[in-house]
Amino acid sequence: MTPPTFEITKAATFDAAHFFAEGPIHRPYSNLHGHSFRVEATVKGEADETVGWVADLADLDAALKTVAGQLDHGLLNEKPGLERPTLEHLCLYFAERLRPAFPGLSRIVVSRPTISESCALNLG
Repeated sequence: MTPPTFEITKAATFDAAHFFAEGPIHRPYSNLHGHSFRVEATVKGEADETVGWVADLADLDAALKTVAGQLDHGLLNEKPGLERPTLEHLCLYFAERLRPAFPGLSRIVVSRPTISESCALNLG
């Protein structure tokens, strides 16, 4: 019998500003503006036989909140890797920082709930 595969997810929030230097000038995106963001990180795998879980949710929570905290109340464009702070680049930003500690990281979702927008990155 194949062992079951589980997915665990934690979420964090942060508020940040950004702007897009490129793109249609008639769009408001080129103006400095801010959003409330929500990010979710999902780790997929088999439950460890010793402890009974895929990964420690407290560790995932702390790591996710640390990365989100580094962006909170800042200008995203000033962060290396986020010079073009699209939702897609935010997904990659979180994935690059979380994957070393969580090799089973399988999905990152970054959303702007107040305007009903989100982006998901599936990591295989």
